[in-house]
Amino acid sequence: MLENTLSGGNSPIHRLDPKIRILTACFLSIAAALCDNLILALGYLIIALGLTGLARLPIKALTKRLSPLCWFLLMIWIFLPLTFEGNIVFEYGWLRVSSQGILLSAKISLKSVAILLMFSALVATMPMASLGSGLHQLKVPDKLVFLLLMTYRYIAVIQGEYSRLLRAAKFRGFKPGTNLHSYRTYAFLAGMLFVRASFRAKRVYQAMRCRGFQEKFHTLDFYPANGLNYLFLWAMLLLTAGLVLMELTWI
Repeated sequence: MLENTLSGGNSPIHRLDPKIRILTACFLSIAAALCDNLILALGYLIIALGLTGLARLPIKALTKRLSPLCWFLLMIWIFLPLTFEGNIVFEYGWLRVSSQGILLSAKISLKSVAILLMFSALVATMPMASLGSGLHQLKVPDKLVFLLLMTYRYIAVIQGEYSRLLRAAKFRGFKPGTNLHSYRTYAFLAGMLFVRASFRAKRVYQAMRCRGFQEKFHTLDFYPANGLNYLFLWAMLLLTAGLVLMELTWI
């Protein structure tokens, strides 16, 4: 099963109801994504950092999650200021850097990091079963919830099956390359992987039926109803609404 290193903490965020965290993450991320003001984008980043601190997330795990995004943002900073039309602030030969390109790159960077930190603090800190329970309480269709949970559960199984098939091919002398034989071999591997995944899906479904599965979602996690959950939700909603009103007022 895929590793979830952020769900084992004991912080105020970890003790919140999953549906409250999902709603808060959705509202904050949508507002941050639609923000078009650099100062307010910085405000969303400050909120995300506050949530990260409240969740007591380890720096090492956050750095690992941010590293792929940082490489993407690096490409943005390399190409966008050079290709975006606007006022030229630096020119050297054919290189022309526009102020609008720099501003847009800064907005994208702040909003991207803020959204990733929000989901890391609010959603990634819950086990997958709790996430499914929260989605179920929010009236997300059961089939989508089951699909999410089964995908999370068996993606590592499918990866292991692919590794075994590829290892068996290499034992028989297969050497990957850019030739027709390699392409045909990988096509056979993909076909066998789909066939085995189909057979495994049927066996899993039969096993679940034998254990009394009736298409209902159950979880052992218990989150008692208390005012702290709704106080946190309303505080985040009011803070988000304040930032949105500030942006509308400035426009």
